[in-house]
Amino acid sequence: MTLRSEIVALDKKRIWHPYTEMSSYIATTDPLVIVRGEGARLFDADGRSFIDGNSSWWVASLGHNHPRLVAALRRQTEALCHCSLAGITHPEAAYLAEELCAIAPPGLERVFFSDNGSTAVEVAIKLAVQFAAQTKAPKRRRFVALEGAFHGETVGVTSLGGVEVFRRPFAGILFDCVHVPPPADGPAYERAFETLDRVLGAAPDEIAAVVIEPRVQGAAGMRIYDDAYLRHVRKRCDEHGILLVFDEVFTGYGRTGPMWACQAGGVSPDILCLAKGFSGGMFPFAATLVTEQIFQGFTGDKNRTFYYGHTYCGNPLGAAVAREVLRIYREERIVEQAAAKARAIASAFARLIELPKVRAVRALGMIGAVDLDDGDAGYHAPIGWRVYEAALRRGVYLRPLGNVVYIAPPMNISDDDLQELLGKVREAIEEVVTG
Repeated sequence: MTLRSEIVALDKKRIWHPYTEMSSYIATTDPLVIVRGEGARLFDADGRSFIDGNSSWWVASLGHNHPRLVAALRRQTEALCHCSLAGITHPEAAYLAEELCAIAPPGLERVFFSDNGSTAVEVAIKLAVQFAAQTKAPKRRRFVALEGAFHGETVGVTSLGGVEVFRRPFAGILFDCVHVPPPADGPAYERAFETLDRVLGAAPDEIAAVVIEPRVQGAAGMRIYDDAYLRHVRKRCDEHGILLVFDEVFTGYGRTGPMWACQAGGVSPDILCLAKGFSGGMFPFAATLVTEQIFQGFTGDKNRTFYYGHTYCGNPLGAAVAREVLRIYREERIVEQAAAKARAIASAFARLIELPKVRAVRALGMIGAVDLDDGDAGYHAPIGWRVYEAALRRGVYLRPLGNVVYIAPPMNISDDDLQELLGKVREAIEEVVTG
């Protein structure tokens, strides 16, 4: 038995995969068995190389096994692998918090660490509700989010989510969240602003926070919208005394162009959530940044304590790696160097509109997406998975969203790898739409 066949057999015997219908997976899927990563590439047990077109679910912002991140992790393991932040501290967490606040959107002065994007947003919604109760606004227990929103996997953030197929199994236990339309092109653009105004104005004293993914709704199908909406939301939240939460788990760290997606709109949130690229795909790590005003709402006596925390929040290994990510971004000018790559992505995806069954194309920063039309749309549409298979045969790993095929490669992907990725994605789409 080869290593590959042994791993596949054990995998199908024991592992329950995320977002996977397991009976068909066990019966028909011949999965990749990845044994190594380097730069923008993954290597399987048979020695084949695959360009990672989605940064392994958007986390490998600096590619795989960046030597500086590996070295930082190794150094930290020799000093301190773990201690809690429950009433004690350690250097890496303290320095990281200071460094984060230095580059964060203006006004964000305090950092609460957790371990993934879901918990970063879960922290935000718990903070919002408790802050309201402790500042004489106890009726503020509802939230507003965008239709098609995705903010994570816990029950709390599933309540915020607007992807119906993800919400449906838990409908009976989700809290109250009003979903408003995103500012899509055409007549829906103005309607999005009007609907938001109406919802916030109807019962402002009942809304704890508005939570949005700034500029791009990732899991909804890489829906891109104008930054004018960010300014409008900020203005309306200020008028009604409602907290504004930006989920930058996917959009932060240069993915949309600037370091933070909200910078394009020139606005700051009251709460900002980050994860994924925060630790460069090396370690589960996340943070929720808040204003000093929110922090002060939890001080004064023990009854105002934020009783929340994960065992590994702010852990030394993750903090050390996250600090090294920031150094690499500065010293290797990751955001600045990505600008030319972003233009190449935009140009390549714009040309896809000439192909049959291509309904729409779009790009923003290091994201390119195409909507394919084969009679089915939505998360379960099969056409994207046919492109996935065609791309895999060409040495490219994608992760389609139903009929939406997209790329979100590492920020520092080489120019040669990027051109190969763009060329092979086009070839895969052409094979499917013309075959």
